[in-house]
Amino acid sequence: MLKLAPRAARFSILAKPSCPAQPSHPARARQRPLVQGALALLLGLAGSLAGLEAVAADETRDYHYSDAHLHFVDFFQQGDGLGALLDAMDEAQVDHALVTGIGVAKKWQQDAPKKPRYYMGDDAPVYWYSGTDYILAEALTRAPEPVQARFSPFITGFNPTDLNAADEIRQLMAIYPGFWKGIGEVFTRHDDLTRLTEGETPRANHPALMKVYALAAEKGLPVMVHSNITSKREGHEGLYLEEFESAVRDNPETTFIWAHAGTSAELNRRLGRMTWLHGEIERMLETYPNLNIDLSWSVLEPYLLDDEGQPRSRWVALVERFPQRFVLGSDVVGRFGSVGDILASYTPFLDALSPQAARNVARDNFLRWVNLPVE
Repeated sequence: MLKLAPRAARFSILAKPSCPAQPSHPARARQRPLVQGALALLLGLAGSLAGLEAVAADETRDYHYSDAHLHFVDFFQQGDGLGALLDAMDEAQVDHALVTGIGVAKKWQQDAPKKPRYYMGDDAPVYWYSGTDYILAEALTRAPEPVQARFSPFITGFNPTDLNAADEIRQLMAIYPGFWKGIGEVFTRHDDLTRLTEGETPRANHPALMKVYALAAEKGLPVMVHSNITSKREGHEGLYLEEFESAVRDNPETTFIWAHAGTSAELNRRLGRMTWLHGEIERMLETYPNLNIDLSWSVLEPYLLDDEGQPRSRWVALVERFPQRFVLGSDVVGRFGSVGDILASYTPFLDALSPQAARNVARDNFLRWVNLPVE
């Protein structure tokens, strides 16, 4: 739970203006040391309370989290395993997590000098991989009920350009009834990952995905979509924004989570901070009540924090205006040792929010989105 340091009560002492010196009087002479002593005592007490207040203000809040973006495996469908994930969550005070697989797998080609370590390790393609959902489901369904209760598993192992995708998701839900809590992360426009993916280019408003969104609305499942707002060559405009916006607009009964607020690490490297992003996010939140924003990975810097690591006031104000529409996530990929450090890096931004807004973003919003109780 989020705990706040107690604040000391504020006191003020109003001193009367000094008066001109008066002739000495024996009774007044006896009273003066008493009055002066009492005043000194009060001033000392006020100074002590002010010091306690400063200490209290400097104490940090104790955040608990819902990690709203976590991949159980990497691009080779390997990972540290459930035990390591639970250890990392306990250490980082992560009470709950959105856990999903990786919807593509990297191919190890026979002519490669060595096995690639990441999807960008060489020019070999990646391909849509449905087995990722079964890896996750088997790991969790074999765990004790209290362990399962700490996770909201999302479906990701389908081809978002295949018109069969919605039927395949429905079939998977029948195999594991009551298990799945959402859909995603759905990879659409995603830098070099899109370029390396075999087959048709995925986009957020593809007809196959429109059927998936309808299924999600029917089942009450939120959908997390990765859709870059633009390409790494078009930093002045939202080249792909209409693809995502039309999906949100045309599916008003579907709850959307926009992964990384439409950004990526590659966009950050190529374009730097897109100053117009804030305005587009604000407009989208104003227009579409079914849209929510994931602040993981590429959003913290350079958007939430400036070059000196200080919270940007415009983003603080935006989150305060929509305090139930944002979440945090580690976005780790099969390796869980950095979960705590990643989530802790959001502390300066969370500390700049009001206590309730900070708690919403750090933990409670995601719980609400998957219909879990908020304590």
